[in-house]
Amino acid sequence: MLKKISKNPILKWSLLVIAAGVALFFLLFGSIYFGVWGKIPSSKELTELTQNKATQVLASNGKLIGKFYIFDRQPIDFEQFPPHLIEALIATEDTRFYEHDGIDNRSLLRVFVKSILLQDDSAGGGSTISLQLAKNIYGRKDFGPLGIVVNKLQEAIIAKRLEDIYSKNEILELYFNTVPFSDNTYGIESASLKFFNKKTSALSLTEAAVLVGMLKASHYYNPRIFPERSRLRRDVVLMQMAKYGYLEMEEAEAAKLEPLILDYKSFSHDKGIAPYFREQIRKDVSSILDTLKNSDGDTYNIYRDGLIVHTTLNYEMQKLAEEAVLEHMSQLQKEHENSYGKYGPWDTNKKILNDAIKRTPRYQKLLKKGLGEKEIMLSMEEKRPTEVFTYNGMETRNISTIDSISHYLKFLNSGLLAVAPEDGSVQAWVGGVDFRFFKYDHVAQSKRQVGSTFKPFVYTAALENGMDPCAYFSVREVTYDNDWTPSNSSSEGDDPHMNYNLKTALSRSMNTIAVKVLMETGINNVVSQARRMGIESELPPYPSLALGTASLGLTEMAGAYTSYVNNGFYTKPYYITRIEDGEGNLLASFEPQVSKAKAFSEDTRKIMLNMMEATVNEGTAVRLRYKYGLRNDIAGKTGTTQNNKDGWFVGITPNLVCVTWVGSDDHRIGFRNTSIGQGANSALPIFAKLLQKMNADASFADVTNARFAPLPSSLAEMMECPPKERDNFLERLFSGKKEKDDRSKNDRRDKKKKGFFKRLFGKKDDN
Repeated sequence: MLKKISKNPILKWSLLVIAAGVALFFLLFGSIYFGVWGKIPSSKELTELTQNKATQVLASNGKLIGKFYIFDRQPIDFEQFPPHLIEALIATEDTRFYEHDGIDNRSLLRVFVKSILLQDDSAGGGSTISLQLAKNIYGRKDFGPLGIVVNKLQEAIIAKRLEDIYSKNEILELYFNTVPFSDNTYGIESASLKFFNKKTSALSLTEAAVLVGMLKASHYYNPRIFPERSRLRRDVVLMQMAKYGYLEMEEAEAAKLEPLILDYKSFSHDKGIAPYFREQIRKDVSSILDTLKNSDGDTYNIYRDGLIVHTTLNYEMQKLAEEAVLEHMSQLQKEHENSYGKYGPWDTNKKILNDAIKRTPRYQKLLKKGLGEKEIMLSMEEKRPTEVFTYNGMETRNISTIDSISHYLKFLNSGLLAVAPEDGSVQAWVGGVDFRFFKYDHVAQSKRQVGSTFKPFVYTAALENGMDPCAYFSVREVTYDNDWTPSNSSSEGDDPHMNYNLKTALSRSMNTIAVKVLMETGINNVVSQARRMGIESELPPYPSLALGTASLGLTEMAGAYTSYVNNGFYTKPYYITRIEDGEGNLLASFEPQVSKAKAFSEDTRKIMLNMMEATVNEGTAVRLRYKYGLRNDIAGKTGTTQNNKDGWFVGITPNLVCVTWVGSDDHRIGFRNTSIGQGANSALPIFAKLLQKMNADASFADVTNARFAPLPSSLAEMMECPPKERDNFLERLFSGKKEKDDRSKNDRRDKKKKGFFKRLFGKKDDN
């Protein structure tokens, strides 16, 4: 035989080539096996596989509202895979999966011959599920011309070790939890939730086929971008299932007739439900995790450790709140811009525009490069196609950077916070109109002057310090220190000789009377009362405090107002209930923060609630009744700050406190006039629209059908006094001198105390 070979040069050289090829293969394989091309994980390392896992943020009902991840991966157990999903995968990707030991030798030989001997880069294909799993876990590196062979052999070694360690079902579990899908999504559960808004276990046959079909080329067969391609690929998967006996041909043909319908849910941090809330969760949880250690003594990582964060957020209410904000703000924005016409301060006020320009990252970057002011401005005046936000959708305009800055300066913004008063649990949180373009969170970060929404604190302090609810005060203007003379925005101040009781003065938000009540009560007493209700921010100790010159946040306001429907105890808003690891083990838990002492008496609470109900039924918030047709039990308070810079509304129902704010991010830009900027027009409608939507949804019946307890007869009798009375001649004669002597007490008319003039003229006591 050897003589025949030696005499036949063709056969001799053929055998030498084959021998050299085999030797080369084993040499290459040996170098790969022993780590010359990079370390291959050992069997021990493979038994301790860990993958970056997304942290999930859940609403109070367990519904997913967002995730934090490096790769969007959400592992699940094998038992959660429906049979048709597994069958679709095997029929399409690896028909001999249950027969081989991780390596398809025929496929591997084909790759070797075509790639090395024939230099055919398109030799791939035929990879087993185990080989794909190895690639999914460890990725591929660039080894030059031999790259595909080296990577394939590395994956073959890893695949063989995986098969020795794990059962077939465990390999399928690992595969489905690591395989990449379209839109930067890793793992079947994340893909199922993203494309069909359902858990993997609920996937239909055709939905499973769409996801499995996507694995061939995740971008090319992305059903969101290329629905027709995806549908055709789905049909290939269905026919493969029929070919290998997983479906009857009739079943496959029937399934092919079904339309491809997505229910796409993006979990991009900038998009989706509650983005401002999720960003606050990210900040808080990251800080909390810095104080916790895992079993290895390391701190947890919000992006890698697959934690579960449970929150108090009401998923459905949050959706309705976001809808309410956008519906109202889109209309209000039109009114705002139309009121200014071509002379909006975002265009005409050069200081406001220049300040905004200098705050931009681009300006700062050019400044650091050493460019002068003129050069920077010329650069920022260059026009280019730019996508900008509008309430009608994104628009592409040919504008400069300066034009873009001016565009965003004109937008009003908003904040909404709704809490359950008994424990302070946050039900809805809207920090602005669109997180993609307005990152500043007006719930967590903003403090603005609160206007007349501070007045209830003044009246609460007055009642607590012995003032009678039927005390009368003149609407007359008075000048205080620093020549400050508060006035009323309505016609109530036209008759300076008219006196109003506390309920009427509060419900109609009379500025002159609010300041007089504060001065008679004592500024320090009012500040102390606000502190007992949970207000922690600085409160300026001046008469103007009564009109809300203090800058407070929405969380402070919401917490303080809960005391009116929580038996006098204020509750600090909270939103994280517990944090668990991926196995459900508790890492941290959080309880409601309710004040230990009552902020005021029960009688004061009931009287104040009655006064704020009057605000809704007959006062500044009456449009809740006549315009929005709300018949719920509602108390509340409107607020408008100086020069119409801020609009506020606090809505109170027995089981919900909701604070809304509207204004410009640049506080120098206010509303053009009070009719647009007053809280009743700018902020109140958001609450009104939210409550309308909740009224239409029976699941909110515990909130919408709740009723305030009626005012006890003893308190009702105490408040039985005319809303207003006019001074008689002698009272007016003497009240002028009295006002000069003691401005803070000039017009009080205590209905329970018989005054000299009433006795003189025989006027009966109204009580």
